[in-house]
Amino acid sequence: MNYKILAIIPARGGSKGVPGKNTRMLAGKPLIAWTIEEAKKSKMLTRIIVSTDSEEIAAVAKQCGAEVPFMRPPAISGDLATDVEFLDQALEWLETNEDYAPDILLRLPPTSPLRTAQHIDEGIEKLISTPDADACRPIVETEKHPYKFWKISKEGVWLEPFLPKSFTGFDEPQNLPRQVLPKVYRHTGAMDVLWTRTLKEQGSTSGKNLTYFFMDQESSVNIDSMFDFEFAEFLMQKKLRQP
Repeated sequence: MNYKILAIIPARGGSKGVPGKNTRMLAGKPLIAWTIEEAKKSKMLTRIIVSTDSEEIAAVAKQCGAEVPFMRPPAISGDLATDVEFLDQALEWLETNEDYAPDILLRLPPTSPLRTAQHIDEGIEKLISTPDADACRPIVETEKHPYKFWKISKEGVWLEPFLPKSFTGFDEPQNLPRQVLPKVYRHTGAMDVLWTRTLKEQGSTSGKNLTYFFMDQESSVNIDSMFDFEFAEFLMQKKLRQP
């Protein structure tokens, strides 16, 4: 079956952690360019659009070869706007104005510039090949185990385990070697891959049955701060130097 597979790249303006993040130069290109270029290399994506409220970002996205068929409304462009809101808006606009409805939807944030076309295709293939899956996400083993996390006591004096023994089953997991603790994984943030029906029927990007695939640590860098941006720059320069 030939599926219509739509990538939506969310790139609103007004980033506070990294000002001008989406058009900021990373290894010689605007940050958003890295995601658009890899999406264009995908063997499975059939359409790539950018959802933005910024004319500057829209212009850069078009120069890089992505579509910007509409501007995102201000009401869903703030810090607290959810993925479901902007994805719903995009699907509604495309259906109303173009009579277009994809079978599969990908959220591809520009903040994961080291994610490749191979990762994109792997996620799509995993969703399609997994019966009953609502969505698929890339994961990586977490760098810091949550059993070792602390919180500050109400008095503001003491450290207390963030997770109680009734949850972890350990007296002092903070003092144990990581190897004896259960493996824990985190969503890399590099993408969400889902059936469009999952968003429409469940109002969710993960659904009830969420499958996965693994990404390597270097490709999983997600930019939330200037430190992350500088680290991504370092890794991208290293990658570009490789033969």
